[in-house]
Amino acid sequence: MVAAASAVVAAGTVAGLLSATADGPDGGDEARPVVSESPSLQPLPALPSPTPSVTKPSAKPSPKPKPKARPTRKAPPRPSSAPPAASGLYRHSDSQVLEWVRANRSDPRRPLIESRIAARPAAVWFADFTPDTITSRVRAVTSAAAGEGRVPVVVPYAIPERDCGGASDGGAPDRAAYDDWIDRFAAGLGGREVIVILEPDALSQTECLSDGQRADRYAALARAGRVMKSANPRARVYYDAGHSGWNAPATQAARLRAAGAASPASSDGVFSNVSNFHRTADEAAYDRRVLAAMGAPAGLGAVIDTSRNGNGAPIDGEWCDPDGRKIGEAPTLTTGLPRVDAYLWVKLPGESDGCKGEPGTFTPDYAFELAD
Repeated sequence: MVAAASAVVAAGTVAGLLSATADGPDGGDEARPVVSESPSLQPLPALPSPTPSVTKPSAKPSPKPKPKARPTRKAPPRPSSAPPAASGLYRHSDSQVLEWVRANRSDPRRPLIESRIAARPAAVWFADFTPDTITSRVRAVTSAAAGEGRVPVVVPYAIPERDCGGASDGGAPDRAAYDDWIDRFAAGLGGREVIVILEPDALSQTECLSDGQRADRYAALARAGRVMKSANPRARVYYDAGHSGWNAPATQAARLRAAGAASPASSDGVFSNVSNFHRTADEAAYDRRVLAAMGAPAGLGAVIDTSRNGNGAPIDGEWCDPDGRKIGEAPTLTTGLPRVDAYLWVKLPGESDGCKGEPGTFTPDYAFELAD
């Protein structure tokens, strides 16, 4: 992986990721969405999403009691069967940091790591190409989040030619297999709000691809966004914008448009800084420039990975577990910044890029350094 890229996952495995696990064989793909044929490489139409209207029920005047009418008791209200409204981001119960915390209660590093990292919501990655179980594994995460009234963040990470053969290589063997995997992934999204971080680095790192492979990737990503939104209209799908120290906004915007990211039919906007260290203010400014260069409708925004950007990026551009970094803003759906929809922890702090530990594995010394 080139120095500007994000170090996201160990090669061909989910080891080291905050990943969902399956308890048994997949329960079938009966809920697969039906989507139209993959779009051409021309940019999809940038039509604004219709804004849903909120209609308040009309208040009915209380009838005046009749003279000498005997008072009646009101029946107790029935408990609502509707799921609770989402109140924040979801923290998945299965992660390497939580496993470490549970197994190391007496470790002096444990209180700080637990309170500042393990207690925070973070993304759940799906990086292994396992078509037979992907639906049930995604569904397990989205269902658990729905039960808590929270919004999960899921990361599909199986694009063919992933990471240009670098430390995070792997993914689906070809475009057809990827399309099928995406269909199965989308079938697990449920009907509640969910944030999808679609294929980190897939649009920022394309130098290893031929023109034909690049065009195929754009088409696959455009289709993936359409599939997700067809399966669950409440899914919020964000596309790869790299980060402020990588490609120029115009360059990244052209790739994003080619991949359908300027169209609300596929996209809710862009994500940046995944597994990197650039300061939030720099990312917000960069993301707005990318959105403007895309010609994105006003309804499209950005989400920023703040998991390790508390001290900003190192001056020398080092990306592999650089010293002196700190965790950044806590994950939230309320940022107060225009066109910035959320701060997320996509890369879980303490999971190594491959220098302070094996790639993708939780490294307590590194986690303590980030949290201290």
